[in-house]
Amino acid sequence: MPEKFDAIVVGAGPAGIACAFELAKAGVNVLLIERGEYPGSKNVMGGVLYRKMMEEIIPDFHKEAPLERPIVEQRFMMMDKTSAVTFSYKGLEWAQEPFNNFTVLRAKFDQWFAAKAVEKGALLINETVVLECIVENGKVVGVRTDRPDGEIRADVVVLADGVNSLLAKSLGFHKEFRPDEVALATMEVLKLDKKIIEDRFNLEEGQGCTIELFGDATKGILGTGFLYTNKDTLSIGVGTLLSGLIKHKIKPYELMEYVKTHPMIRPYIQGAEPQEYLAHLIPEGGYNSIPKVAGAGVLVVGDAAQLVNAIHREGSNMAMTSGRIAAETIVAAREREDFSEASLDDYRKRLMGSFVGQDMKKYKDSTHHFDKFPQYFEKYIPMVNRAASQMLTVDGSSKWEKQKKIWRDIGPAKQKFKIARDLFRAWRVMK
Repeated sequence: MPEKFDAIVVGAGPAGIACAFELAKAGVNVLLIERGEYPGSKNVMGGVLYRKMMEEIIPDFHKEAPLERPIVEQRFMMMDKTSAVTFSYKGLEWAQEPFNNFTVLRAKFDQWFAAKAVEKGALLINETVVLECIVENGKVVGVRTDRPDGEIRADVVVLADGVNSLLAKSLGFHKEFRPDEVALATMEVLKLDKKIIEDRFNLEEGQGCTIELFGDATKGILGTGFLYTNKDTLSIGVGTLLSGLIKHKIKPYELMEYVKTHPMIRPYIQGAEPQEYLAHLIPEGGYNSIPKVAGAGVLVVGDAAQLVNAIHREGSNMAMTSGRIAAETIVAAREREDFSEASLDDYRKRLMGSFVGQDMKKYKDSTHHFDKFPQYFEKYIPMVNRAASQMLTVDGSSKWEKQKKIWRDIGPAKQKFKIARDLFRAWRVMK
């Protein structure tokens, strides 16, 4: 007779662990299945964890979690080949409670988070692949794994199995995602002395900084690069739409090396030693790519539900919130003894009513817009750099003359109108 649980969560990333933690805390007999050697072994993200969403699950988590540095400054680089227009916000209020966010290393953090779920009563099984959902009479009633006698039953199954979510696809919740709906991110962890990190990034002891890279960091392809400070390592990476890599015939590792050797980035990482290399798919399709997230006996959370805000580079916070809402929905469904699609659809309603759904809807057309009009990255960012260079170079020309030259260099009236139109379009999709 197959083993029976109240709930099964497939995937021990932020969404899956958050769901398992909340379920176990509520007394639900929950099984958490991870295909990797341990939670975090196959997970990649830029490395920023937001306090508010995590604290809703574990209050004061920052006092014991394996965090790297609280972020006190966020910088943004609009890069050309040999220049960058940089702007930032540095707030010392972020250096003390309540913090805003932290850098983390997922291999450490996910293991700690999963251990907290186990402490609450969740059963964690690693190195186990879920092959398919078991469906009877139109309802998901369990999963079939690659282990001997690997059939496991449950009242409800939560799919937190990542961007491709083959399980959700097999249930007909979504089709194969297009290359312009998925980004490929590559990342390296570089070892560097903590004092050198603090000196190079102008930080006090223990403080952290993030730098987001736009423009030439991705060779004009829609995407971003990043450079984040950890305790004694740096996380550097770049992510672009698969469609862009295919169109420009660029290999991910080539783009990674390009970022590392870029003259605007090279001084930050000089002398650092490579420690780890990772690659991962990230959902970038936005609101219009969100699949069906609730069915009879099944819910979909995190990356599997395409919950990533590409504009603000947010994913882990949305993942954890979706996991928490899914768990609360399941607890309420248990009280009603009703795991039908109509009952579990409360999850979709609450998710779409939360900041997750609202932010996804706000930027629903942004990724496709910037992918459709590549001039924002290919032409306009270099144009801004040239204008800044001309205006700030002191060469005996008056500022009036410089302004006229910048205006002439933009091009004829037709080109100026096109730029104005593009800026208006960008405002429309971002408002």
